[in-house]
Amino acid sequence: MHAVLSGRCRFLNRHIQWHQAPPKSLLHMSCRSCSPLGSPQFRVDVQHGPPRGFRPRIIHFMPIQRSCRRLHTIPVAPLMFTGLLIGLWIWKCTMMVVFQNKIIYMPGLPPTARSERIADWLNRCGGVQWRDERTKAADGTDLAMAVATVPLPKGKQPVAAGVRKSVVAHVYVLYFQGNASSIPPRLPALSWVLRAVSGSKQYVMAPMELTFVCLSYRGYWTSRGRASEPGIRLDAEAGANWILQHHERTFGKDSTTRPILLVWGQSIGSGVATNLAATGRIPEKLPIRGVILETPFLSIRSMLETLYPQKWLPYKYLWPFLRNHLDSYANLGLIAQKAREKGGDAPFIYILQAERDELVPREQTERLHQRCLELGLPVEKGIASVALHQEAIARGQGKQLASEAILKLTKRALEASLG
Repeated sequence: MHAVLSGRCRFLNRHIQWHQAPPKSLLHMSCRSCSPLGSPQFRVDVQHGPPRGFRPRIIHFMPIQRSCRRLHTIPVAPLMFTGLLIGLWIWKCTMMVVFQNKIIYMPGLPPTARSERIADWLNRCGGVQWRDERTKAADGTDLAMAVATVPLPKGKQPVAAGVRKSVVAHVYVLYFQGNASSIPPRLPALSWVLRAVSGSKQYVMAPMELTFVCLSYRGYWTSRGRASEPGIRLDAEAGANWILQHHERTFGKDSTTRPILLVWGQSIGSGVATNLAATGRIPEKLPIRGVILETPFLSIRSMLETLYPQKWLPYKYLWPFLRNHLDSYANLGLIAQKAREKGGDAPFIYILQAERDELVPREQTERLHQRCLELGLPVEKGIASVALHQEAIARGQGKQLASEAILKLTKRALEASLG
């Protein structure tokens, strides 16, 4: 038996029911409203129907409404990916603001930086004897220093003890290191500079001595505490105070021997040096006579723009949240203003630039030099050829330029003090 029942989909109300299932029956039902094959119909094909004599019974049901709808999915994956990027962007910005001290200052690099010893490097210092010294900042933080004393021109031996108190002056160089590492690995290069200063006959000066003081910031080397710009300001002031105390212990408080203070900052230390010269609370008996800026930069903000110039990166837009500025450009203005207010001579600025500096653009060094000229600050610039950022005094020419800078600043300070 073959039967075909057809009708509209919304008016289908006939179902065929047998009391006994037909053997080998096959029912095919298809909704043709979902295909372009015409009007919606149902077709029921019955093959091998019921036995002879069996009469089907038609049962009527209420109309059944059925519709075929397509599901429209929302693009969830792109939304999740975009939200993840925005979340990571905000998280990165927050971490940079909260942990900026740990990002800017890196006292733990390399891993041996905190365990270095002066004794491990003395055999590379060419006979310059360095010693450990300790001092405390105004907030009680214990600080480490490396100190050495060498004779200035004319004479390979230190000034005799009996003559020491009658010398005209004693020169002190307060050194502020660059980021990462510690003081001991820097001592061989600094020792070369000191030997060049001691053995030079370029300038005629009365026999005297020079004491080189390398200050270790809080958190660096064996100094206590954690690095931050306000804390490092206190450290720099503590270094200057130690120098005055050392001078008075050596020559006496009423001695006529004048202390000549020069400050030397390398890279991030250049910001520390200009901070001290501009706003540092240092003794009036110990004015800063000269500033050596080795591979300096304008400010932390300028370095953010230099290291992350891409507009889509958030870092350079976070400068309003900076707690560390090390703004040498602004400090130079304060140094000039301070000199005008006191009616004295401004410290001489010597800028030592690395010719192939891969970190600080040449434009920043040139802007600092131009800034000094505009402010009327005495300035001179030297360029260490074929030197990268960390190699300014690692090569022969840079060492020679640094030693000549110390002698020039010393000679100028002596002339100013005697005149």
